[in-house]
Amino acid sequence: MFLDFMSEVEGLLKGALDRCGFNVEEGINSLGLDLCPQADLASSVAFRLAPVLKKSPAAIAEEIYQAICSEYCNVEKVEIAGPYLNFFMNQKFLHTVLEQALADDAWTGRMRERVIVEHTSANPNGPLHVGHIRNSVIGDTLVRILRRAGCTVDAQYYINDMGRQEAMVVVGCDHFQLDDSKADHATARVYIAANKEMETNPAIREEADRVIQLYEAGDPKITAKIQSAVRYAISGIEETLERMNIRHDNYHWESEFVRDGSVAEILKRLEKTGLVAWEEGSLQLDLSEYGFKKKLVLKRGDGTSLYITRDLAYHRWKSDHSDRVVNILGADHKLISGQLKAALRLLGIREPEVVIFEFVSLPTGSMSTRKGKFISADELLDEVEKQAFLEVKARRPDESEEFLKEVARQVSSGAVRYDVVRVSADKATTFDWKQALDFEKLSAPFIQYSHARACSILRKGDLKEELQIDLLTSEYEVALIKKIAQFDLVIDRAARELKPHQLATYARELAESFNLFYRYSPVLDAAPELRDARLALVRGARNALRATLETLGISPLESM
Repeated sequence: MFLDFMSEVEGLLKGALDRCGFNVEEGINSLGLDLCPQADLASSVAFRLAPVLKKSPAAIAEEIYQAICSEYCNVEKVEIAGPYLNFFMNQKFLHTVLEQALADDAWTGRMRERVIVEHTSANPNGPLHVGHIRNSVIGDTLVRILRRAGCTVDAQYYINDMGRQEAMVVVGCDHFQLDDSKADHATARVYIAANKEMETNPAIREEADRVIQLYEAGDPKITAKIQSAVRYAISGIEETLERMNIRHDNYHWESEFVRDGSVAEILKRLEKTGLVAWEEGSLQLDLSEYGFKKKLVLKRGDGTSLYITRDLAYHRWKSDHSDRVVNILGADHKLISGQLKAALRLLGIREPEVVIFEFVSLPTGSMSTRKGKFISADELLDEVEKQAFLEVKARRPDESEEFLKEVARQVSSGAVRYDVVRVSADKATTFDWKQALDFEKLSAPFIQYSHARACSILRKGDLKEELQIDLLTSEYEVALIKKIAQFDLVIDRAARELKPHQLATYARELAESFNLFYRYSPVLDAAPELRDARLALVRGARNALRATLETLGISPLESM
């Protein structure tokens, strides 16, 4: 779709630049091609050439414009606007876009990379909280975007089974009884109780230290206890993720990389750099040449490894099994993430691409698993689902309880996902369920309702095989076709730049464009030929809305 149009414009520009004798680096970015309000595509290449050619951008743009070949396939016209070159789609290309949308085969890209995306990876010592939700939603949305772009993606959860948190869970289970609540919540209660007990009973800490040592040594009794506790907590976490339509393909345990010797090998390689030394009772790596004043602790005095050491081994494995490695991490991991990348660079191992996200907050304040003061993701989802049920019931009072509950479940999950991902990861955000569930505003329910409206129209009209697509010439009809065309461009950019909020923005714009078309271009009441053409556009829009919602992990409801 749009990438084909962009490719043709790229060819036109390169040909013109060659005829002018202007040298520009290879690639679309070097041509300054981008969407703009005044045209379908614009080039700012003249600005890039101005310092080299010692001419004004407007004069350079004029030379390029005069050199552009007048014969092209999908471009209607080229205009010069000061220093910019503007390109417009022709009717033939718009027809192709709609035909592809109707065939429903235009939604997968051509990227062929193997990508590992690690996300969520919450410690198995309690339920997910709101901060984890942003990690999970960003990660899962990127998994879906990369798959839509054509990549083979492995969504991974890295389980911290060797840290103090899990040792405290095991100690807690030895001292306190697990209740019959949801697995991750029950785990949190014994973990919190053990930490509270430790405040007055130092022996608890000694027990936890002993558990860590025995587990790293491979003690079978402790191994069985820890792995049982981990699986139990993860089963509860998975239930929460499932409510948000999030699943992982594979789970990797930290202990894997200790047991198979990978951690020992990493330590050996780091020691050969001459930057590792025992200081203050621990083995530390000096990364000052990479700008880090604080040294990286690799091993405790008792010989046990740390999370970062095991993470280095895990990243070597990921690098060996993919073309691209993506990590989703909270802003509090910036330092350790930077140290990890520096250590990998030192070892000659490919570094991951890291998406750092700022935190999502609620008016209720801070969340701390250790102190037992947190708002779980389950509580948030329960509240949003309850409010969604009331909203759906007010709109559809005559529907069955079963219908209302199912729609509320799908609407609430979509509302949470969309509200979290619509904001750029590097910006903090506050979740407001009233805004997230507003059917009239630019929210997930608004986009879902647009899809449901398109489905409703199609149920009332029969689409003919012979269509006069050239009848679709009004402002809102053309605008909708052009917006549908942008899907592959948005997916491609979001996949390359790892910015899922770009797809959320596109989803809103697509729904807006469809609703404007619906408002100003009557479908079922139009004259027969025009009615058929508009029905075709409704189906193309429905297919695009469905593909967009599915890629965002939101259910494309057909009735709501």
